[in-house]
Amino acid sequence: MTDTNDSGATAQAGGETAAPGMHILGQYIKDLSFENPNAPRSLQQGEQPKLDINVNVGAQQLGEGQFEVTLTLNAKAQRPDMVMFNVELVYAGLFRITGVPNEHMHPFVMIECPRMIFPFARNILAEATRNGGFPPLLLDPIDFAQLYRQNMAQQAAAAEQKPN
Repeated sequence: MTDTNDSGATAQAGGETAAPGMHILGQYIKDLSFENPNAPRSLQQGEQPKLDINVNVGAQQLGEGQFEVTLTLNAKAQRPDMVMFNVELVYAGLFRITGVPNEHMHPFVMIECPRMIFPFARNILAEATRNGGFPPLLLDPIDFAQLYRQNMAQQAAAAEQKPN
């Protein structure tokens, strides 16, 4: 069978022969906070709450080819008269990445790594809200490539607005 993937040709042209690879060395909760400030009133039936969800991805290089990638998920449910719950999860993975050219490393780390740990973070968030007395909060899948493009566009716009 012939490999028709362009990434192999690109890696060989750059002097690298190793295929791109990722190894998850560990996954862990860095921070988990669940607040139910108005219990037991917040647990009573009532108007459907407004739900605000924020997602952030960060990465830190720890050594040659090793990165800690953090996925921060914040969710706040509120009715006009009260906060139902506020939950924050900072979930991280430790990754070893090989065979990825330097010019592709940043998008690889910021897209592929959070994609790998998201299902675990989603489950923790669902369990935390369920254990807090609410229905499990089941986040929709996240398009980390689109999130990356949005963040890069925002950074470029901010750089253009900054005086020299």
